[in-house]
Amino acid sequence: MNPLRITPLERWIKDRIGLEPRSAFTRDDVRRFQLEKLRQILAYAVRRSPFYRRQLSSRVTAALSDFADFAEVPFTTAEDLARDPLEFLCVSQSDVARVVTLRSSGSTGQPKRIFFDPEDLERTVDFFQQGMSSLVYPGDRVLILMPGELPGSIGELLVQGLARMHVEGIVHGPVQNPEQAIDEILAHRPQCLVGIPVQVLSMVRHPRSERIPVGLIHSVLLSTDYVPAAIVADIQRTWGSRVYQHYGMTETGYGGGVECDAHDGYHLREADLLVEVVDPATGRALPDGVSGEVVVTTLTRRAMPLIRYRTGDQARFLPDYCPCGSMLRRLGKVLGRLTNGAALGPQARLKMAALDEALFAIPSVLNYQAELVPANGCSRLRITLYGDPCRLDDTVAQVQAALVGLPTVHEAVARGRLAIDPIRLTPENWFTTGAAKRTLIDRRQERSIA
Repeated sequence: MNPLRITPLERWIKDRIGLEPRSAFTRDDVRRFQLEKLRQILAYAVRRSPFYRRQLSSRVTAALSDFADFAEVPFTTAEDLARDPLEFLCVSQSDVARVVTLRSSGSTGQPKRIFFDPEDLERTVDFFQQGMSSLVYPGDRVLILMPGELPGSIGELLVQGLARMHVEGIVHGPVQNPEQAIDEILAHRPQCLVGIPVQVLSMVRHPRSERIPVGLIHSVLLSTDYVPAAIVADIQRTWGSRVYQHYGMTETGYGGGVECDAHDGYHLREADLLVEVVDPATGRALPDGVSGEVVVTTLTRRAMPLIRYRTGDQARFLPDYCPCGSMLRRLGKVLGRLTNGAALGPQARLKMAALDEALFAIPSVLNYQAELVPANGCSRLRITLYGDPCRLDDTVAQVQAALVGLPTVHEAVARGRLAIDPIRLTPENWFTTGAAKRTLIDRRQERSIA
């Protein structure tokens, strides 16, 4: 007998597809449903969106016969969205219930605007209810360390989804002060936390965290950014919590996929999203097990459907069925943004994810910022460190050793392409007190360096 609970998303998607509870459920059922939804959303987008009317009118729409046809449909990019978001809008502006402005991490990138109508938000609430049912039970409390002050924000939608399970959602917002967030835990005694990885780590490694009884927090859901293994291990060791990971973005309607009790990949929201993994250079589909760029098509969005949207995220489909017994596809761990890194040579690229795995494995590191700056024909790696003030001398030495231990850094230093600046220290954790993703900052093309 399989001791793991099957993901609740399977039952939910089976119902969304229209199958009877006792009937068989196969991958073919999902694929037939998705193909029909593709036909519908392509026709809808061409009819209502000026952008897709130009992009798709001469291509496959209602005549779509299979997924091979769909693979010929052109991609939508972040630049397309930023150029004129209103060209994607498929409903009257009076029907829009929520607008989210997403600003590029660069200084010159145009912001994207993402629109939702009430039905779009309702589908996200429904997904949150199902996804969170792996983590909580009726009567539990959840402390939400995400934005939630505005109607339609991720925290507010989570509260709605939890309420449908008779679970209380308490919105704290992103962690600005770890000690205050710990006090909130002690005051409300939640069984579950939902938060941003590095911000939750700042609480786990805070001295006041010792006041939280082991076992009080049964489960933790991490989302919005890359999740280093060291953060998961610290949460499990310190609080005795089960740690789940969620993948989603505003463009997918916040929810995208969530781990089950097997903690082995994200089960996807397949009744609302078609997810592809493609070669970032050629755009061609990659086989299961091969890492590439995640591409998403929203199957049920009304206000702003996105067709073959290039997310810029790197992941792979896992080739085997999940140990929980579900037949739903699983997306492997998202390895960060394809652009969240920098070249150190013709075949060498330093990734933020690699830095995260190396530096957060050091127990006294709480956060850091990484920059590449130019100097005398080579590059300098500049690390600004926020850590335990009682152990800074040891921490600096450990960080330097961890950096040199990265093969990409070691080779670039050996070849004279990279030098490592003395580690800078900061008394404040000013890197990520909001919901923005952390990035490797490449200043080598700037005219001057502060």
